[in-house]
Amino acid sequence: MKKSEHQTKVKIPIAKAYRLINYGPVVLVTSAWKDKQNVATIAWCSPLASEPVLAGVAVYQEHFTRKLIHQSKEFVINVPGADLRRKVENCGSVHGSQVDKFEKFGLTPILASKVKAPLVAECFAHLECKLVNEVKVGDHVLFVGEVVNALVDKGAVNKEGIVNLKQVKTLHHLGSDEFGTLEKLKS
Repeated sequence: MKKSEHQTKVKIPIAKAYRLINYGPVVLVTSAWKDKQNVATIAWCSPLASEPVLAGVAVYQEHFTRKLIHQSKEFVINVPGADLRRKVENCGSVHGSQVDKFEKFGLTPILASKVKAPLVAECFAHLECKLVNEVKVGDHVLFVGEVVNALVDKGAVNKEGIVNLKQVKTLHHLGSDEFGTLEKLKS
């Protein structure tokens, strides 16, 4: 292999390397157990399998959401549009064990069909999940949920289930306090 005469690549700190692959849509994960409910901003969310349909969310071990999901064995992945940026940021700035984030930030909890965790009405898509596995990964817990119900606003996706970026601007966390949106490339 030939080494380049002109160095065009630079090292970045390993502690920030995840930001190179972290700009999937930021989501609001809702959870509930007994008389407690919470909504948490989660940037680490991913599809994991198509048969059955599995999705994963990584939640910091000390967060209230981790406790609620662990106890209830279910959660909802709510997908906000870019218009909810400030509310998404605010939900990530306070602890749900101390504050009702729905009330404080003007979000509307609505009943889900298959789980007890609420949907966030202002979000354009919702994946109701039953917990199938939880794995400790460093300082986080990866919750693997089987999607048991999926809802989306009319017109937000095409017939293939692909987000209609003319209708919805998805919100993507770039790291730190930076956010962006996507646009479809022309063919």
